[in-house]
Amino acid sequence: MGKLFKVDLSGPRVYACTKCRCHLAKSEDIVSKSFTGRHGRAYLFSSVVNVAVGKHEERMLLTGMHTVADVVCIVCDTVVGWKYLEAYEEGQKYKQGKFILEKQRMDKESGWT
Repeated sequence: MGKLFKVDLSGPRVYACTKCRCHLAKSEDIVSKSFTGRHGRAYLFSSVVNVAVGKHEERMLLTGMHTVADVVCIVCDTVVGWKYLEAYEEGQKYKQGKFILEKQRMDKESGWT
């Protein structure tokens, strides 16, 4: 395994892993706060950092069948959400390529300014 490269985000509000405090996403990358994850509320982000994408799988979610992959924090290996790879219903296609991060798995922090 190679050297771990971790990205530190800047901005007024940054979301970080609750377990190790590694930065995951910026508040300006939130697409929606109206999602539900495995552990309650979740946010849809257009982009995230410091995560590894797991194995692709078909999953029946509240909004229908999707191809998704779990995303884990690269520092502590905690599952923090998933990535939408494919949506089969036309009304759900906007999710493709975006990420769900579970609110219970992240904390708000002030980023570097």
